[in-house]
Amino acid sequence: MKKWNSIYYFLLLLLFTMVFVDCKKTETIFETVTETVTDTLYLNLDPALVAEGKQTFRYDAFGDEAFWSDILHIDKAILGADNGGYGGGVSPATALSVGLKVDAEALPAELVSAIQAGQVDLNDPLTTLELLKLDAVVGVKGNFSNDGEMTSVGITCALCHSTVDNSFSDGIGKRLDGWPNRDLNVGVIISLTDNAQFLADLLHVDAATVVTVLQGWGPGKFNAGLTVDGIALRPDGSIAANLLPAAYGLQGVHLATYTGWGDLTYWNAFVANLEMHGQGNFFDARLNDAGQFPIAAENNFGNVRNSPDLITPKLPGLQAYQLSLTAPTPPAGSFDVAAAERGKELFRGDAMCASCHISPIFTDAGFNLHSAEEIGIDDFEASRSPTGLYRTTPLRGLFARAKGGFYHDGRFPTLIDVIDHYDNHFDLQLTPEEKNDLVEYLKSI
Repeated sequence: MKKWNSIYYFLLLLLFTMVFVDCKKTETIFETVTETVTDTLYLNLDPALVAEGKQTFRYDAFGDEAFWSDILHIDKAILGADNGGYGGGVSPATALSVGLKVDAEALPAELVSAIQAGQVDLNDPLTTLELLKLDAVVGVKGNFSNDGEMTSVGITCALCHSTVDNSFSDGIGKRLDGWPNRDLNVGVIISLTDNAQFLADLLHVDAATVVTVLQGWGPGKFNAGLTVDGIALRPDGSIAANLLPAAYGLQGVHLATYTGWGDLTYWNAFVANLEMHGQGNFFDARLNDAGQFPIAAENNFGNVRNSPDLITPKLPGLQAYQLSLTAPTPPAGSFDVAAAERGKELFRGDAMCASCHISPIFTDAGFNLHSAEEIGIDDFEASRSPTGLYRTTPLRGLFARAKGGFYHDGRFPTLIDVIDHYDNHFDLQLTPEEKNDLVEYLKSI
């Protein structure tokens, strides 16, 4: 008996030692990651997986052509009546006017020269088809037969979460993956369909209402919850839509959405299956709640099954690529350096910003969420999510997503409006000079 007791205590001591050492290692790793979280080298990302994810992010439609072409007929809207479709067609000029972008690096040198010489008709839908053949329209995937006829069109992640640097001209330039396209008028593009009745039947409204709502979202906004809860309007009667979020600077960020629906992989799966309407497998029992998510429950969106699954195998690479996208650095001269230094001290101190926007990830560590009362706003959007709460939005690269305002729905047009809100909500009693310093610091992050 004594022998077994000795062995027992020895094993207990050994287990304690292993756990203690492992905890110490965990602490060390955590400290290293939090100090260097913006350096993706410390994420140990597989270069091959990142490259695979880049291809997925930019060019993979996950089989969603079955929705955008077979059901909504957006391919026919692009073609126009003169080319076998309907309506006036979508010329490059029209595409640019609704915020679609063109990847200048996908254009052959001779085409660039022809555009610069004014020899390309940017008002002809056939020119759009040529751009689609080159995979040059950011986020739009055209499929063509051997004889060059467009057979279908789909959308990719890059449609909403990439833009261009306008280095060639407005709307044409090098890709900026991860930057939200705040010029993109998603609702107007969807409203090009000649089958709005499909969406009307899904939402139990009439087709005219669907078109009105879609065209009311405005540039850079999208109502991701519409096809799960059917809520198109805010309590005041205005059209509900949220700003397209950035897909960069997510290193160390656990919650990928404004209201904390889930992590990055979850949200990629949700969007690819339920928003892009790709052909994959997706399960979320929360969507079976007919009280909160009547559209999702009625259509079994919480239990999507397709064979083959064109989405799930792509999720690891997609996540790796997104995690490789570090937040962009603010351009030199875009903020007052001295004021930003003063603002940094305020941010960490009297203004209390850092109590939630914790450096270096500039959001809450872990899975913390906040009630509407905590942050002094209404709970409309929070109540549409399973959490009923709001996530602290990461602030890295804030300058690159300032267009359209701030917060999930752009309710605060400028950074000073955000600061004024918290100054009032928390009775901070900041001076005008302090508020200006905070603005300059936020522009510098």
